[in-house]
Amino acid sequence: MNFELLYTTSNTLLVNHVRNLLEAEGITVRMKNEFLGGGAGELPPTEAWPELWVAEADYPAAKRVVDELGQEHSLPAWRCPACGESIEGQFSACWNCGASRPSEL
Repeated sequence: MNFELLYTTSNTLLVNHVRNLLEAEGITVRMKNEFLGGGAGELPPTEAWPELWVAEADYPAAKRVVDELGQEHSLPAWRCPACGESIEGQFSACWNCGASRPSEL
């Protein structure tokens, strides 16, 4: 089975978050360089970043998961209908009063 590199970044927590999302979708993930961060300095920094690899057959579905994750951060800001507070787009509830984002946004 051939695997393809899907995702890499210096932030191990973010890589693990993406791995959890993929596994929740039933996609088998292999993680490489998980413990290589201590080699940064001896190695070029990007060579020590954790990497997520997926089977070629799963790559299109896995790519959609990663692309959708990026879209969540580009949602427009919204105003809470209950208290009027301005809320950044990635949040689904008001930090001030706990009201949910209106579904029409």
